[in-house]
Amino acid sequence: MKAMVLTTPRTALQLRDLPRPEPAAHQLLIAVSACGVCRTDLHVLDGELTQTRLPLIPGHEIVGRVVKKGIAVERFAIGDRVGVPWLGHTCGTCAHCRAGRENLCDDARFTGYQIDGGYAEYTVADQRYCFAIPDAYADAAAAPLLCAGLIGHRALVMAGDGQRLGIYGFGAAAHIVAQVAHYQGRAIYAFSRPGDTDSQNFARGLGAVWAGNSDTLPPDALDAAIIFAPVGALVPQALRAVRKGGTVICAGIHMSDIPAFPYEILWGERSIRSVANLTRADAEAFLALAPKIPIRTAIHAYPLHQANEALADLRDGRFNGAAVLQVTPGG
Repeated sequence: MKAMVLTTPRTALQLRDLPRPEPAAHQLLIAVSACGVCRTDLHVLDGELTQTRLPLIPGHEIVGRVVKKGIAVERFAIGDRVGVPWLGHTCGTCAHCRAGRENLCDDARFTGYQIDGGYAEYTVADQRYCFAIPDAYADAAAAPLLCAGLIGHRALVMAGDGQRLGIYGFGAAAHIVAQVAHYQGRAIYAFSRPGDTDSQNFARGLGAVWAGNSDTLPPDALDAAIIFAPVGALVPQALRAVRKGGTVICAGIHMSDIPAFPYEILWGERSIRSVANLTRADAEAFLALAPKIPIRTAIHAYPLHQANEALADLRDGRFNGAAVLQVTPGG
């Protein structure tokens, strides 16, 4: 098979010919048709996530079809279309797993980070962490739902029932969360890099009542704010924007250091929370909700061999929405 492989952090991916993997007892062999390109992939490539297994095939927003099953697989049939998200393995026995908080499992392993992912023609995945894709979505359109959608929705649930919701960093996750929040009747306040009028206009087109620069305060105090941009300086800025009792949710897996800030902007029972990974329950709930809204993903497609270009465009903010690798035989 063809695969884009990371051999050394902070270097370009290499297109390689590799043996097609074989599924273990509880795994599915999946012919990949699409794989989303996520900002977490940049954190892996840049060495900011330090437990990477190298060499590595990145990618954790995978859509494809089952072509072979391990001998103990019970959940899917050959030909079924499935999605594979970030969380790829948990122990199933620790206190976190038993409490339904498997996203906090100390023995967790992650797709495209410690497990080879979807920047390839084939991949294998634990049947427990594969999910049926709603029929309403084409393969490429479904891919961003598997991380941008899932993590974003988990962050939105953490935001509670507040009506005025701030979103910092209007990229792939934000453009999905905004649709859910709009469907729920919330008022969306979108924040982008100073001067990024394209993102601000994109947010308005998705129903935002206000859009502006991330270094400004909104016209109304927010009930909650979700930070998708991996910029620690946005935490005190968001604290200033939320009302007393409000919540700031840090939704990225990596963020630059949070600078010191005065206690007065935390006082008033404001809180800061982080989102750590996802659970299978998150996936099942969100994938059932998405077609009811319905969520429409804005995608920018690249062939597999142009994964480096897709990552560079994501890094430089050259598009709104989500980048997706469309995988065909031969890359």
